[in-house]
Amino acid sequence: MRTVVATVALLGLVAVAHGQGSPADYPARPIRLVVPSSPGGGTDIVGRVLAQKLGELLAQPLVVDNRPGAGTVIGTELAAKSAPDGYTLLMGLSTLAIDPSIHARLPYDALRDFAPVSLVASVPNVLTVHPSVSAASVAELIALARVQPGRLSYGSAGLGTNPHLAAELFGAMTGIAWVHVPYKGSGPAVIALLAGQVELMFATLPSAVQHIRAGKLRALGVSAVTRAPALPEVPTIAEAGVPGYEAIQWYGVLAPAGTPRPIVDQLSRDIARALQMPDTQERLAVEGATPIGSTPAEFAAHLRRETEKWAAVIRKAGLKPE
Repeated sequence: MRTVVATVALLGLVAVAHGQGSPADYPARPIRLVVPSSPGGGTDIVGRVLAQKLGELLAQPLVVDNRPGAGTVIGTELAAKSAPDGYTLLMGLSTLAIDPSIHARLPYDALRDFAPVSLVASVPNVLTVHPSVSAASVAELIALARVQPGRLSYGSAGLGTNPHLAAELFGAMTGIAWVHVPYKGSGPAVIALLAGQVELMFATLPSAVQHIRAGKLRALGVSAVTRAPALPEVPTIAEAGVPGYEAIQWYGVLAPAGTPRPIVDQLSRDIARALQMPDTQERLAVEGATPIGSTPAEFAAHLRRETEKWAAVIRKAGLKPE
C-alpha cells in the first residue's frame, strides 16, 4: 500500500512539473493574458496597464492576446479550455455575469470553469453621442428618441456585453426604443460612433474619454451613482433624469479551473501590489478606471452576485436568450 501511495504521489509531482508547472518556480516563462475583445476597448486598455506592471513584478512578460468575437465568448472559451498551469489567464469583465442569461448555450460555465484570481478595476459607462445628434442632455435625447421611435441606433461591444445591457436598461427605464448594432469589442464600436455609423453608445469610459476630451464625441451622462473624476463636468444619468439608473463595468483576472491554488494566490497578491502602486493608479485614473484588487474568494462571491443581478435585469427588460 505504501508503494502504491508513493507512486501516486510521485506521478502527481511529475504532472505538476511537466503538465501544470511547479508553483515553487512560477513563473518560469511568459504568461499569456487573453483579452476577449478588440484592441482599444476598455478591457484591452485596463488589461495592458495591468500586464505591464504585473510583468515587472513577476519578472516575466505578460503577453496580451486579443481574441474578439461573439460578445467576448470566443476569447473566454479559449481561456477556459487552456491548460490550468498559470500560463494562460483571462482578462474577464462584466460579460461573464451577463452571458448566461443572454446566450441559450455557452461553451463554458464561468462559475465552474474558472478560478477567479482578483478583481482589477471598475469603470462607468458614459452615454456618448455623435456630434450630429442634436440632443445636448439626457432629457433631450429621451425626447428625441420618443419623437423618432426606432430611428436612433446605438453601438455596443457585442451581444450581451455591459454596454449593450446598459442601453437596454436605459431603454426599459425610459420607455424608448432604438436599434442595437453590435461590434466585436468597444474599440470598433467607438470607431463606428466617431464615423457617424451609429448615433450613440454607452461606451466604457476608458474607450471614449480621450475622444470626449478632444471634442470628437459628446458625453451626456455617466452610468455610476456618482460623477466620474475623469469627467467631473458630466452628470450621472440618474441625476440627469433617470433616477435609480446604474450600470457599472468591472474587470478581473481569472485562470482556468484547476490552476494550482498557490499560483492563484500568488497572482492575486501580486495584482494587489500592482494596483497599489501610484503610477498604476495614475494611469488607470487617466482612463477613468478605479482600481480594486481582491482575494480570489471575494472575486468569486462578486461573480455570483453579479450573475444573479443581471439575470433579473435581463428578465425585466424582456430579452430572450439567443
